[in-house]
Amino acid sequence: MNTGLQGERVEKTESIKRGIYILPNLVTTGSLFAGFYSLVSTLNGNYSAAAIWIFISAVCDGLDGKVARMTGTTSKFGVEYDSLADLVAFGVTPGLMMYAWALKPFGRLGWLAAFLFVVCGALRLARFNVQVNTVESKRFVGLPIPAAASMVAATVLFFYHFGWPSSYKRLAIIALIYLLAFLMVSSFRYYSFKDPALIKRQPFGFLLLAVVLLIVVVAEPVVMTFSIMLIYVLSGPVAFVLTWPRRRRLEKAVHKGREAVHREGEL
Repeated sequence: MNTGLQGERVEKTESIKRGIYILPNLVTTGSLFAGFYSLVSTLNGNYSAAAIWIFISAVCDGLDGKVARMTGTTSKFGVEYDSLADLVAFGVTPGLMMYAWALKPFGRLGWLAAFLFVVCGALRLARFNVQVNTVESKRFVGLPIPAAASMVAATVLFFYHFGWPSSYKRLAIIALIYLLAFLMVSSFRYYSFKDPALIKRQPFGFLLLAVVLLIVVVAEPVVMTFSIMLIYVLSGPVAFVLTWPRRRRLEKAVHKGREAVHREGEL
């Protein structure tokens, strides 16, 4: 057993000695930098800037995987590095930001909410790394941690946009943090936007709809970003409820089929 572990360590060491890919890991470093600078902005009390840097980090996080796949530079090192960067940028950073901005008056309940957000984000990343080769690429199992962090950032910017203090609707804010933590470790399915059909030919109406949506987002970027993120966060539970009757029918049909096969085996 020890020999096997030693062999695995040697293999990983030799892989690193052969070198690492610079470009995708540089983009991941950019995501980590943006998350760390968001943390610095939080410590300086500049919460709106902290929220914006979380979005910048999310953009970099979305690019590093695409750059790696386009250039054929995917690696185990890059996957592990990306997970560690995500935990800092989308776990620790938004958790501390929400605690400093709105949750501190709740005392123990407030910092526990921030910690729960961080630990559920870590669990979400660990589960994703384990299941990455066993689940469909079109759907995420559980709310992705970048989406949860972006929802937190959108909430902060939404409050600043309307001039609301962090004390306004404070109970709703702490409820949102607990909800996001639960959704990250839930089994709700979320669309991953990795469907190859998205880049294929589409009807002309789709282009028109995209242009109208872009105009609306540019006209009210803060409100629309908050609305889009909220819709995405709620899409998992809503889809689960809407598809519940169909899933029950399929489960009953499978159960009846197994019973029929069992009876035939007994005969």
